[in-house]
Amino acid sequence: MNIKIIIIATLILITVGFVMFKNNGGKTMADVGTNKKVLVAYFSRTGEQYSVGNIEEGNTAIIAKIIANKTNGDLFEIKVKNDNYPKGYMELTEYAKAEKQANKRPELAQKVENIEQYDTIFIGYPNWWGDMPMPVYTFLESYDLANKDVHHFCTHEGSGGVKDGFAIYGHTAQKNRTEADKKVAEWLKSLGY
Repeated sequence: MNIKIIIIATLILITVGFVMFKNNGGKTMADVGTNKKVLVAYFSRTGEQYSVGNIEEGNTAIIAKIIANKTNGDLFEIKVKNDNYPKGYMELTEYAKAEKQANKRPELAQKVENIEQYDTIFIGYPNWWGDMPMPVYTFLESYDLANKDVHHFCTHEGSGGVKDGFAIYGHTAQKNRTEADKKVAEWLKSLGY
């Protein structure tokens, strides 16, 4: 009698497991838990940058692309509609300072279509005057992100980063991509990726 019960219980468990596997599109339950739709939105600058010289790809853009690659995320570059930001480092810092002091919200060039499809959003930016650049505020205030997992990352050159997020030196992104990749991977692992 006990053998019949064990056989029936085993068959039931196998059937339930098969149905769950089939209903999840062939994904295991572990896969279903990590199969989140990811957006990596970032603001980044080229031109003259502190400690790395004139760059053609922004520090934050490099890190954003690493994150998108490791999470299978979609990339979205936050761009202002009327880009008046100076290319020179000192001029840019003064411009950014004035923009921050005026609490400006620059108009963005484009919006994310169907942001509701994303479960997780990574927001990246350079540290400007100990804060996010003002276009990032415009981006964040343009959407309802209440039910999203939002993770911040920033690039800097010693002025610090984010309280709850990931910070990396811009010169590491520019000059040591292997190290940047390693640091991003460690952070993502801590988040469950």
